Amino acid sequence: MLNHLDNIPYIVLVPLAVFLLLAPFAPEPHVVEKIRMLKAGSLKRPIDIFDLCFHLLPTLLLCVKGIRDLLR
Repeated sequence: MLNHLDNIPYIVLVPLAVFLLLAPFAPEPHVVEKIRMLKAGSLKRPIDIFDLCFHLLPTLLLCVKGIRDLLR
């Protein structure tokens, strides 16, 4: 499965990660809102948990790809 990640170029992964981290741009990004909810203990609805995972997934993939490339 990680071999598929190696086939995704950084030129695609970086903008996707940045865009989803910052989306929506106003009034505040979902990631910021969901992390505040997580810290407050109010992140309980499945849609909120899914939304946080959805917005963080490309960043996680970018980190894994970067670590794999550094270790080679």
